Amino acid sequence: MVEKGVLYIVATPIGNPDDITLRAVETLKSADAVVCEEYKPGSTLLKKLGIEGKELVLLNEHNEPEVAADLLMRLLKGESLALFSDCGTPVFSDPGHYLIQLAASSGVKVSPVPGASSLMAALSVVDFHLDRFVFGGFPPRDSDTRRKVLTHYRTLKMPVVLMDTPYRLGSLLDDVVKVFGRGHWVTVAFDLTLPTETIFRGEAEEVRKQVGPRKGEFIMIIGNM
Repeated sequence: MVEKGVLYIVATPIGNPDDITLRAVETLKSADAVVCEEYKPGSTLLKKLGIEGKELVLLNEHNEPEVAADLLMRLLKGESLALFSDCGTPVFSDPGHYLIQLAASSGVKVSPVPGASSLMAALSVVDFHLDRFVFGGFPPRDSDTRRKVLTHYRTLKMPVVLMDTPYRLGSLLDDVVKVFGRGHWVTVAFDLTLPTETIFRGEAEEVRKQVGPRKGEFIMIIGNM
């Protein structure tokens, strides 16, 4: 009877390339194939790590059902696969959920290889007590719908963590000011681990002024009432 393989969920750097772990490097080297969201970021990372000739399998929102089924067959035949996203810890807001579901339900071991995470990095530098929070992920793109979602979060009376694309930072902050009101405390962790890393803290409208026209990767934590 063929022993099943292992699906490794590998965290990669969120900005600073030195944040890769030794275990992550060894896992990527030893895996039969690596699964990534896009070819260019995936191949660039492997090249930086000195990993040559490794098979890259693309898994994204456009092909996940079909590709995941093929990858499951490989896992069941005993191959080990390493899944990573463009940066950070996979699956929070990246493809991979369906593959993990298939693997787990088929008795394939799914093993995390922890490391850099923009979520945890941002939470580690907030300047208030944090014993629970709501992970809101990516809010809706439409401003009216986004404000309705923010209004719901406001009723929860606990910190809310949001992510979004770099170019929506300003508009998201505008909606936070309108929904949560003047004086509400916000932390924006901007370009974490990069030379341009900045932590903006203060009342929402003041943080909006500090951020100005900046665009970059960010995590936003809206504080308690």
